Amino acid sequence: MKNAPILEFKDVTKAFGGIKALSGVTFEVETGEFVFVVGPSGAGKTTLLRLLLGELVPTAGSITFDGKNVSNLKSSELPFHRQKIGAIFQDFKLLPERTVRENIEVPLAIKGISESEWKGKVDHVLKLVGLEARSELFPSQLSGGETQRVSIARALVLDPKLIFADEPTGNLDWETADGIMDIFVKVNKEGKTVLVSSHNKDIIKKLEKRVIELKDGKIK
Repeated sequence: MKNAPILEFKDVTKAFGGIKALSGVTFEVETGEFVFVVGPSGAGKTTLLRLLLGELVPTAGSITFDGKNVSNLKSSELPFHRQKIGAIFQDFKLLPERTVRENIEVPLAIKGISESEWKGKVDHVLKLVGLEARSELFPSQLSGGETQRVSIARALVLDPKLIFADEPTGNLDWETADGIMDIFVKVNKEGKTVLVSSHNKDIIKKLEKRVIELKDGKIK
């Protein structure tokens, strides 16, 4: 029996001037599913993530997430919408002057969660990504793989409904990348919906998950 879709793109087009980054894109993602979004650079993968986050508005079509049309959200509703999505980027976006623990605490502070709850929530995600012993280090003291694990922990700390990782293994060697993907598999087995954009064919082949392939802004 199929789960209800948590995400639906329906005939979505996004144009920048005369250039269409996405053209007539339609797909659904079920709650609890693990899906790869694949395609070469410039295929539209990052545009897709920015549309989901409400950073961009479709030129045509609709995007429904968690039962709501993203384009119809008011600016005051967007922060709450984005807290339901754990976005993970290739360039990590960590604060260099803050420790691992402090970087993970940032979303909790922004959401206004009581500081008395921070330690338990941060300890939980640190254990999940295997960084309990590195919590007081700064980003400059970490390897690339460890830095990506911090960004995953930060994305998970608010217990989002969906994780969207944009090329999370793009700068990592195979062994490190494989370890990062193991985290996403573990998170997915706990019931979290996971979308990963990637062009790493070895990882995609190994995990045998559903693949949405983009080329020139269209689904192949």
